[in-house]
Amino acid sequence: MNKRMEMLKNLSVENGCKMVLLVMDGLGGLPDSRGKTELEAAHSPNLDSLAERSELGFLRMVDVGITPGSGPGHLSLFGYDPYEYIVGRGILEACGVGAKVSRGDICTRGNFCTCDGDLITDRRAGRIPTEQSARVVEKLAANIKEIEDVKITFYPGMEHRFVAVFSGEGLDERVHDADPQKEGVPMLWASALAPEASRMADIANKFIKRVQEVLKGDKPANSCLLRGFSSAPNIPHLGELYGIKAAALATYPMYRGLASLVGMEIEDAGKTLEDLFDSVKKCWDRHNYFYVHVKYTDSRGEDGKFDEKVKVIEQVDSLLPKITALNPDVLVVTGDHSTPAIMKGHSWHDVPFMISSNKCRFGLHKTFGENECRFGTIGHISGHKLIGLMLAHAEKLNKYGA
Repeated sequence: MNKRMEMLKNLSVENGCKMVLLVMDGLGGLPDSRGKTELEAAHSPNLDSLAERSELGFLRMVDVGITPGSGPGHLSLFGYDPYEYIVGRGILEACGVGAKVSRGDICTRGNFCTCDGDLITDRRAGRIPTEQSARVVEKLAANIKEIEDVKITFYPGMEHRFVAVFSGEGLDERVHDADPQKEGVPMLWASALAPEASRMADIANKFIKRVQEVLKGDKPANSCLLRGFSSAPNIPHLGELYGIKAAALATYPMYRGLASLVGMEIEDAGKTLEDLFDSVKKCWDRHNYFYVHVKYTDSRGEDGKFDEKVKVIEQVDSLLPKITALNPDVLVVTGDHSTPAIMKGHSWHDVPFMISSNKCRFGLHKTFGENECRFGTIGHISGHKLIGLMLAHAEKLNKYGA
């Protein structure tokens, strides 16, 4: 635990205040030919109204010029310095789907993909439906049970995603992803980042080849990519640190996994965006911190669909009153990273955010967007310092020093 976390822990008090962190995944964007980002192009009267009684700024999730993954971005939002707390994507996905992970096990997040010979033609196999993906997982589980005395357990995920847990002796998480992160290029095989990880890398590559054998002739999923080789980390819980009882409402497994690693209670978020926002009220009396995660801003950005990302923001805006009607003491709206549609991927750009409470300096802003955030009273701050700002606005921090 670093000095800042220890200080916040020592200053924290319980006072019954309610805090909401609304995360639109990949919210930050870049202007298209019309000169506006996705957030600025959206018709969002509720977000704009909230901005009028909020303070605005930008969050720097890792550091200048560093493009954050979803794991570091979220850990930063939850108050963990991403340089100090490094959590692999595999264990996050595994926790999110309820996988059983023992000490020494290595977890990976898998993507079903489409290959034509050696070339990867679609990294997500057309984002096959979850039900179809689950049938593919069932087929693999029946045909691949172990490789060289390493047991393999499969778990289905959302759409094209799945989790594989490797259990055996002498496994090490220091393995480079077996994913080139591009289409139209050959398969990138797993490689050891340390001598001790050579066995795990070899097992991973044999696993992919076995998957290709079992799925030969199938469409669109006929191969897989593996990312985020990782085992369970040792990370302090939010409740232990700040005395908050946190709830996580997220429809995607990875984000439920992130939340569970930091001690949040996973609540049923339903299947639709409307379900997600309705779920906050259903568990309102049981918690005092609510993490609400919207995935589709990110996926539309990754697909390069600017207008579709705008539509997701507008849908969130239409549902926002379901949260504001609960009168949270503190409400933050932000993202975990930027995913500009024109880049079709995560980027290093700082993330717009606003914090609303009755302790804000009102009347300074009229809209919520990147241009307005650059004039915000908060300026640019490190993402992992957001938790301290939320606690302060909730008056949950005693004075520091005499």
